[in-house]
Amino acid sequence: MDILTEALASMRTGRPASVRTDGRAPWGLRLPPVAGAGFHVVLHGTCWLIPLSEAAEPLEPIALGPGDVVFLRDGRGHILADDPASPAAEARPEQYCEGGPIGSVSVGGDGPRTSLLCGSYHLDQGRPHPLVRQLPEVIHLPARHGRRTELAAAVQLLGAELDNPRIGSDGIVPALIDSLLLYILRAWLEEQPDSAADGWVAALRDPAVAPALAAIHDDPSAPWTVESLATRAGLSRAAFARRFAALVGEPPLSYLKSWRMTRAAELLREADVPLSAVAAQAGYGSEFAFGKAFKRAYGQAPGSYRRQAQTA
Repeated sequence: MDILTEALASMRTGRPASVRTDGRAPWGLRLPPVAGAGFHVVLHGTCWLIPLSEAAEPLEPIALGPGDVVFLRDGRGHILADDPASPAAEARPEQYCEGGPIGSVSVGGDGPRTSLLCGSYHLDQGRPHPLVRQLPEVIHLPARHGRRTELAAAVQLLGAELDNPRIGSDGIVPALIDSLLLYILRAWLEEQPDSAADGWVAALRDPAVAPALAAIHDDPSAPWTVESLATRAGLSRAAFARRFAALVGEPPLSYLKSWRMTRAAELLREADVPLSAVAAQAGYGSEFAFGKAFKRAYGQAPGSYRRQAQTA
């Protein structure tokens, strides 16, 4: 079971929003926080990303070059500029125009040009999956020859489609942007050394915890117990429970319950299935029991949650 894909899918609340930004030195663009996760791909040229200081921990400016990718976990506000000293203007709606599969904006003077794909993934940050919550606030993946080949290929394909839109581009570009999120996070996760891995990075590699997580995600409605999960892990009940809690951050049955509610919420948002079917897939034998558990987790009844999500 691909836990990364499932974790992101459970948080998705809409399609990515994206815009091509072309800046000519001197230029600077102040981008406000977004409700989700932000990203930038440098297609041509160089620039700086300057995180704004409203976040808990101030971050240093990051120099970006061709092919570099940046992921901002919480969509924090930041500045893009040709130089940290360049004045930054607020992004204004009138600067944007529609052209091809995404919008575009041009800023700055008549100096060297930088072109980026900028955007956001609509993720529910109110209930983030712990795998996503444990990611760094900013992930910078510099372009390096011979490394991250799949991510580099996706960036090259995006650049080609945006530089020369053709028949099919309206479908290809959004699909590539959607896939880019998984390429970014997979590249970062795979590059974490075993010696430094902890939390969910270590859990996904652990020979005992990883099979238990896979079992929960593969069949969340099954009547799992600590004993049955420990059997999957090949450990005693007590040893498994300690190891699982240490890496995942909560006990096995607590995570199981949380994941069941997360999957139920996703089904209520995305699938037109009866509440009885949602309850069954969440491991509950009755709608009543499921409704009580869901209301404790989300503060409203399943039916109300579904109606609100469908009208949002």
